Amino acid sequence: MQVVTTHVPVLLHESLHGLRVKPEGVYIDCTFGRGGHSHVLLEELSDQGKLYVLDQDPSAIECAQQKLGDDKRVKIIHQTFANLAQVGRDNDLLTKVDGIFFDLGVSSPQLDESQRGFSFSHDGPLDMRMNTSAGITAAEWLASVSVKEFINVLREFGEERLAKKIASRVLEQQQICAITTTQQLAEIVKTCYPTNYQGIHPATRTFQAIRIAINEELQALQQGLEAAFDLLNGGGRLAVISFHSLEDRIVKRFIRDTKQEDLLPKLPVMPELNDHLKSVGKLIRPSEQELKVNPRCRSARLRIAEKVLK
Repeated sequence: MQVVTTHVPVLLHESLHGLRVKPEGVYIDCTFGRGGHSHVLLEELSDQGKLYVLDQDPSAIECAQQKLGDDKRVKIIHQTFANLAQVGRDNDLLTKVDGIFFDLGVSSPQLDESQRGFSFSHDGPLDMRMNTSAGITAAEWLASVSVKEFINVLREFGEERLAKKIASRVLEQQQICAITTTQQLAEIVKTCYPTNYQGIHPATRTFQAIRIAINEELQALQQGLEAAFDLLNGGGRLAVISFHSLEDRIVKRFIRDTKQEDLLPKLPVMPELNDHLKSVGKLIRPSEQELKVNPRCRSARLRIAEKVLK
């Protein structure tokens, strides 16, 4: 019997406060999940407000239909935020959006449903796809990847110091017997670590790296941020919750690089020459109180930025 825990929205009030919700505003939740953030945001919208909710996970869209399908303020779209630009064109949202929200990574239901293959805590098919109706599974990826590519993925997306050893051993075992379950993979990775190893589970970085690779998560984030910048109006807010340094680095650099002053030679006085994002406040992390309620949010980081017109 599968155990599915209730999804607890991370940095809920901090992110919505950062969006500075206007009752008649237009907003986009790029990662609906189980709707924790969207539900509270809707409480602040009037009948004239509008919320677009996106998710690439069919089960999340089904949840959105059940919870919000009758709300005339809401439009539900089964789409990855990598295609946010197309969503904007289809709905005539260019420079018309007051706030855009991203909650990156894997949701609790995805982790807790063994059939999704995201976690080694529950044995299940080695899937890891965010969108179960498209793309290749992690098992299929392992069956076709080269040692060199696997090493690069582990190093770049998992920051795994034992990348070469893990890639070689996993693919050696793959030749003997196809790796098709989460515990199969986790046990192989575990043998690459010393028996006296203490720290996070040895397979954590490997699972993260493979998941990021097969879902093309970092490319999707960059595309989503670029589209979000174009859709925001002057004074519109961007709020992004990330869960590891690779994502947070992309968000931080994107906000910084929208400034023309970072792209031109420095002068004693350099006025802003283009629309850009301005960071609002400092990096926000979960409070001790939130960590007690939801230990899974320990690595969460929230960045907020506002679009400034030239």
